[in-house]
Amino acid sequence: MSDSRVSKLAGLLVDYSVAVQPGDKVVINGGADAGVLVREVYAAVLKAGGHPLLLVSLPGMDEILYRHATDEQLRFVAPPVKEIMETYDVSISVASTDNTRSLSGVDPGKVMLRSQGRREILDIFMARAARGELRWTVTLFPTNAYAQDADMSLSDYEDFVYGACMPDLNDPVGYWRNFSARQQKIIDWLQGKKQVHIKGQDTDLRLSIAGRVFRNCDGHHNVPDGEIFTGPVEDSLEGHVCFSYPAIYQGREVTGIRLDFAKGKVVQARAEKNEEFLLKMVATDKGSCYAGEFAIGTNEGIRNFTRQILFDEKIAGSFHLALGSGYPETGSVNKSAIHWDMICDLRAGGEIRVDGELFYKDGKFVINLP
Repeated sequence: MSDSRVSKLAGLLVDYSVAVQPGDKVVINGGADAGVLVREVYAAVLKAGGHPLLLVSLPGMDEILYRHATDEQLRFVAPPVKEIMETYDVSISVASTDNTRSLSGVDPGKVMLRSQGRREILDIFMARAARGELRWTVTLFPTNAYAQDADMSLSDYEDFVYGACMPDLNDPVGYWRNFSARQQKIIDWLQGKKQVHIKGQDTDLRLSIAGRVFRNCDGHHNVPDGEIFTGPVEDSLEGHVCFSYPAIYQGREVTGIRLDFAKGKVVQARAEKNEEFLLKMVATDKGSCYAGEFAIGTNEGIRNFTRQILFDEKIAGSFHLALGSGYPETGSVNKSAIHWDMICDLRAGGEIRVDGELFYKDGKFVINLP
């Protein structure tokens, strides 16, 4: 039986998130596991007058790449990929997999080489998005693999995913527009502020947001959405942070991460599991040991960790840092081949002060807003 939520999600992505216009060149990236949603997105792009280019991946392809590719092949980026990133108007990506652990045994050095090879593509993406030349969005299609990671049945996980993406099924666009207006009040309060001080369990971190811009994540770039973020001043981070949840990158799960910062740079990185992978990623390039993003999750429909960063970074009551490349539209100038989000829960006694004023306590905003 078809699920009407799939077509509604496709419509939200195409008509609201990236607002496809007649004549737009649209690249659609998706896995075969997500075929039902990819087809609906493809149809919606055509109905909107766009020109879709469909790039479908098959299960297990990344595993084959890392098993057989030489160093040169890992660094190689096909010219058509670069051309698409340089010339297309819209990018829609649908994440899906039948095995979230397929890359767990891959040599961290190979992952680093692959990231380094794709550095130029990431830089082009960031720059064009910042200039408004590339509209993009990412979503996830519920699979058994994702459901298992979240300790849910597939039907329960589907309810969770669609509920987080479209809290109001009758008017998903209207919901996100209202959400955007509420969240903008917080961003307006932050405008012109300079110093942030975060305290939580085994966490005491200071950073500067002077001259930086907070972005309102309201269902355009990510679906589901729900965060505010900026690029911290690169050399400003001082202190330490212990991340509450496993940090998952390129299919590798790293747990018990603690990072110590001095003058913005990670000077010590530790982990209870897969520390070697963490150290390799931090050493990818000059920018990978600096933070490119500081963000606060605001999606009240996402309360628990599910091992999917698209959802977990939006957990209401959490903040996250991303090591590596920052978004130029925030004022960040940090560039790297990686962008790795790590999440810290502040709901049990955590707080954030901004310019000395209590801003956030126990996972809630405590400032007075109009």
